[in-house]
Amino acid sequence: MKKKSLYQITPARIVFGLMTCAALCVDSFDNPAHAATTAAAAPAPMLVRQGNRLSVPAGSPLRERLLVATVGQDALPHEVSLPATVEANPASTVNILPPLTGRLLELKVRLGDTVKRGQLLATMSSPDLAQAVADAQKARDALDLAQRALVRARGVNEAGSNAMKDVEAARSSVAQQTAELQRSEARLRSLGAEGGGAQAGQVLKIVAPMAGTVTALNAAAGANLNDANAVLMTVSNLDSVWVTVNVPESVVGTVAPGQNVVVTLAAYPGRSFTGKVAFVSAVLDADTRRARARIVFANPDGLFKPNMFATAVLGVPQGSQPQVPASALLMNNDSVSVFVEAEPWTFVRRTVELGREDGDRVRIRSGLAAGERVVVRGGVLLND
Repeated sequence: MKKKSLYQITPARIVFGLMTCAALCVDSFDNPAHAATTAAAAPAPMLVRQGNRLSVPAGSPLRERLLVATVGQDALPHEVSLPATVEANPASTVNILPPLTGRLLELKVRLGDTVKRGQLLATMSSPDLAQAVADAQKARDALDLAQRALVRARGVNEAGSNAMKDVEAARSSVAQQTAELQRSEARLRSLGAEGGGAQAGQVLKIVAPMAGTVTALNAAAGANLNDANAVLMTVSNLDSVWVTVNVPESVVGTVAPGQNVVVTLAAYPGRSFTGKVAFVSAVLDADTRRARARIVFANPDGLFKPNMFATAVLGVPQGSQPQVPASALLMNNDSVSVFVEAEPWTFVRRTVELGREDGDRVRIRSGLAAGERVVVRGGVLLND
């Protein structure tokens, strides 16, 4: 006898399966709540494009990643940082030259020393000084002889033994010798060796013409000073100094005397010094195409030292322009654009023309108006 299989398909089982499937289908079509639940489970779209408009629908995760802000308008000056150098004021600087050729005997000061007016700086010997002293002595003796001759001529004339012309000749000789003595003594005074004497003929003293600091020293003791036009040393009064700024041609028209400037020095990090432009050169340097602007600073503590490098920040006047954060700008090949909010959470791409940068904000020359709203964060997520 053949054993009956447990999984044998019978007509009754086929009918039961068909009825079960039909019941499930009817239940699905007759239950709207179940269909709505299935539709709600589908995620919302990130973006919806309508022509040139991009909409961020409710429920899109982009709404949490985008930040929209209103375009502001600013007329504050644009800050420009320019290189600068500390310089001694030329009106308070003296180049000391040897008055004569000769030999430098001794230096009484060192580089950087502070000196007073009339202080001895150096001594030197010069054959020309000895000649100048001898000329003065000869002129003095010749004047004395001419004066005695005039006295004798007057006495003889009063006795009736000579003519008046002899007295006039003696008087002329006195005048000539007086002029010669004055010339030779003025020569000695200009050399700083007035008074004559053997010592003056051997040693010439060089003294400080003004109070200040020795900022350059170009010779050592024992050197032969054969060029009377070569600078021996430089004395500068550093109570007031200049900070000279090299202004490029593109902004030179906006820099004028009286303009505020903030100067920083590498030697003093964290400190800044405020001054005003005192002078702007009328001529640009032919090589650098830059003009020199100078700011005067009082320097009682000696913080400013000649040849220091500095940075000068000038405020260049600007017209009122819209301004947006740099994060709102999107680079697209050779153009720059922003996303402008046309309606709530609906954006349109717009090309803009950039102006100057002020820190992390950028001025807009055209393409935007103050009061419009733009995407300032996450705009790259709206790119196609």
